[in-house]
Amino acid sequence: MPSELENLEDALRALANGRRLQILEWLRDPTAHFRPQVDGDLVDDGVCTLLIAEKLGVSQPTVSEHLKLLSQAGLIRGKRIKQWVFYKRDESRIRAIKKALQASL
Repeated sequence: MPSELENLEDALRALANGRRLQILEWLRDPTAHFRPQVDGDLVDDGVCTLLIAEKLGVSQPTVSEHLKLLSQAGLIRGKRIKQWVFYKRDESRIRAIKKALQASL
C-alpha cells in the first residue's frame, strides 16, 4: 500500500498539467461547464469522457490519458454506464491531499 507521501507525489504529478487542472475545475461544477448528456446525471454520475474531450478540444485517447492520471492519483472516480465512463471529483480525497500538502510544507 502506498505511503501518504507517495500518494501526495502522485497527486502533485497529476496536478502538474494545465489541462488536468482545467478538467478538475470543470468537474467542480459540471452543470455550468458541460452540456446535458443522454446517459447519466452530470452531478450524480459524473461527466462522460466524450464531453470532457469535446470541451478540452482533444481526442478521446488524449483525454483518457489525462483522466487515467487524475484517477490513479485519487482525484477523480470513474463510473461505467453502458459503454461510457463518467467522471466526477473525489472531494474527500482532494481534501485529504490538501491536508497532507499543508502538513508537509
